[in-house]
Amino acid sequence: MTIFLFLAGLLLLVVGAEALVRGATRLAAVLGISPLVVGLTVVAFGTSSPELAVSVKSALSGETSIAVGNVVGSNIFNVLFILGVSALIVPLVVSQQLVRFDVPLMIILSIIVLVMSLDESFGRVDGLVLVAGLSAYIWFLIYQSRRESAKVKEEYVREFGVDQQGQPGWAKNAGLVVGGLVLLVVGSRWLVDSAVVFAEYLGVSELVVGLTIVAAGTSLPEVVTSIIAAIRGERDIAVGNVVGSNIFNIMGVLGIASIVAPAGIEVSTAVTGFDIPVMIGVALLCLPVFFTGGVISRQEGMLLLGYYVAYTLYLVLAASHHDALPRFSAMMLYCVIPLTIVTLIFLALQERRNRNKGLSL
Repeated sequence: MTIFLFLAGLLLLVVGAEALVRGATRLAAVLGISPLVVGLTVVAFGTSSPELAVSVKSALSGETSIAVGNVVGSNIFNVLFILGVSALIVPLVVSQQLVRFDVPLMIILSIIVLVMSLDESFGRVDGLVLVAGLSAYIWFLIYQSRRESAKVKEEYVREFGVDQQGQPGWAKNAGLVVGGLVLLVVGSRWLVDSAVVFAEYLGVSELVVGLTIVAAGTSLPEVVTSIIAAIRGERDIAVGNVVGSNIFNIMGVLGIASIVAPAGIEVSTAVTGFDIPVMIGVALLCLPVFFTGGVISRQEGMLLLGYYVAYTLYLVLAASHHDALPRFSAMMLYCVIPLTIVTLIFLALQERRNRNKGLSL
């Protein structure tokens, strides 16, 4: 029954997010909002609605480990797994705005989360600061959308443009939004309750379940959106969706959850000492990967996917107190990670040298 409720909860979250995005997109089109702005805000944030529903439900019910694990785990999953899989399908083009603004913002926000967690909790003040930052970010996106290239605008029109002829009216679109919210609330309740039971049955902490099963489950809308966009050749959307969702997870999901939590969100030393630094490392990893040629290649996609497998394996070994954990940790710390850093630095320097040669010619 618990497995059934967990799967049913995931299904309701995915269907609810789809209904919410579809209804909100059409309502935004009726209001005359451009498809580019809709794609950067309504869709990117709407695909994060499962994370918001689960984290808020967890915060209200006192399951704060799941709330924190869901946000941190989703951000790690989005970059390593979703971008990795999408790049394996087709190399992903990275816009200069992502490299110059959005990815650095994601890195800064990840560091801010670490600083806020040093007192072992996220309080209402922390939440208000994050939500205020989200409001400023949305304003910037709307302002910046006016300066996007015609090619990018056409891509977003194809994906998110709405032909208003024959489309449902205000009432039906509002019904989709409300219905989507209801499904999100019910689905999040089933998912969180099931996750608690899983943690007890498997003998692991709720944090581990939140970082893995719950994080991957609530990221399903991002998985679908980015993979479909990659298959269609809409590669700006595939990358932008992940980065935008990560930014919303920190400022929106964690911010709102911190505000509504009755006694704040407690943060364990395990999260502060390992998982949040991993989230920062993953965000930092984006810069050299995105910088090398302005494309996330299939090789880099395999690198990202390999790191997600390694991260998940580490969590499993740590949760089970396996004898192989020290050897695995030493191999990652002293061999794999340094080699990756050296390789990425070499590729970045090579790309810079090629650009300088191109300018001189």
